[in-house]
Amino acid sequence: MFKPVLNGVLAIAISTLFAGCTTLGPDFKAPPAPADTAFRHVDASTNGARLPATWWQVFGDATLDTLETRALRDNPGVEAAAQRLLQAQAQLGVVRAGQLPSVSVGAGVSNARTSSETSQGLALGGRSIEGNNYSVAASFSYELDLWGRVRRIVEASDAQALAAQIDRDGVLLMLSGQVASNYWQLRGLDAEMAILRDALATRRESQDLIEARFNAGLSNELDVSRTRIERANAEADLHEVQRQRNLVEHALATLVGASPTAPLLPETAAGTLPQPPSIPVGLPASLVGQRPDLAASVAQLKAANAQIGVAEGAFYPALSLTGNFGYASQSLNDLTSGGARQFSAGPLALSLPIFDGGRNRANLALAQARYDEARANHDTRLLTALREVEDALSDVEQRSKQGDVQAQSQQAAARALLVAQARYDRGVSTYLDVTDAQRSTLAADRAAAQIRTQRLLATVAVARALGGGWEQGAALATVR
Repeated sequence: MFKPVLNGVLAIAISTLFAGCTTLGPDFKAPPAPADTAFRHVDASTNGARLPATWWQVFGDATLDTLETRALRDNPGVEAAAQRLLQAQAQLGVVRAGQLPSVSVGAGVSNARTSSETSQGLALGGRSIEGNNYSVAASFSYELDLWGRVRRIVEASDAQALAAQIDRDGVLLMLSGQVASNYWQLRGLDAEMAILRDALATRRESQDLIEARFNAGLSNELDVSRTRIERANAEADLHEVQRQRNLVEHALATLVGASPTAPLLPETAAGTLPQPPSIPVGLPASLVGQRPDLAASVAQLKAANAQIGVAEGAFYPALSLTGNFGYASQSLNDLTSGGARQFSAGPLALSLPIFDGGRNRANLALAQARYDEARANHDTRLLTALREVEDALSDVEQRSKQGDVQAQSQQAAARALLVAQARYDRGVSTYLDVTDAQRSTLAADRAAAQIRTQRLLATVAVARALGGGWEQGAALATVR
């Protein structure tokens, strides 16, 4: 009596074994990596090295380390990316369930009465049938994946879940880069403010001195006006830089998940900036593994490739098997007796497309076109990645040269100010020479601070363009 059920189970086992040997659609092949050539704007001796996962630690700044940890822990965007990953993983679980039989158990009780006036009732002598019915049964259904269509669906969903995980890591990388950029912008503005405060103090002293000389009849009103103009300009510049610092601090607070209404970082009195660290640079071929956006692009390409197999599966027969086993009785006491047993196996349903108006062929062409688009988009992202690295390395190289030349300008401007002041004190030249030298010195000092800031920002850009030490499947230790 269990023979039909056993036959059904045997059919499932045989079909599953057979299905494992057949899969429609092309197998995925990862796109080739770029040639292992050195970057244009970097010393070839540095190639092959990798950044640590917590790449910002190469700056050796404890405050930056703390801000990065806070951002990766408290930024709402990180939580949103984590929830998108959970959604993709849950969707993958739903799709994977399609590979296994669906089994359900049900129980029911009902009370029914048939009409005595129907043909059935008249055949029974004008009697009606009434009573309780109790039932308990298990049923199952299973699609026999003979051609691998379901496996391709699972493959596509698995690739999409991987892409969601990599996208989450990409959010972390982008966030850490934004925190580092904003932090060094903030410190660069602190350096400018320190320079402006020193200049403002000097100009106030000069104003007091010139006014005293004017009151003593040793100077003229034009010199007094010039000192007042220079003092006011320096003070106005200080307020402008303070305004810029406030904006950057507000942005940085938002990145670390804090309210911008409260101060985040106090201004550094010294206003000094460190020398940018040397960033290890990998070969172009390693970019595929070092950048989350490229790895996610490969995962999306794999998903699109699997969809071609799904579309091809529509041209082949689909087999499904259903069955149930249980007990039914009008008496609850007799529900488990041998006579109350009932079961069925089947039907083993076969569905074969004959005419669909070209729908399946169009779906296959659509899947192929989407794969070709994904391949072209991946090639574009790869070229963009190479360009971003070259841009960042070029910035590092040129900013370094610019800083060396600007240091010469600083020295010359400082010397010119000393000479102009000495000549004015001896009465050889007018105070206009002093004010011109002061402007040149202030401009040179501010330009030097701005160049040092840009060098640090360029270093951050290199780290971000290289993927910041990201590795597929590796999570940052600071992320909860």
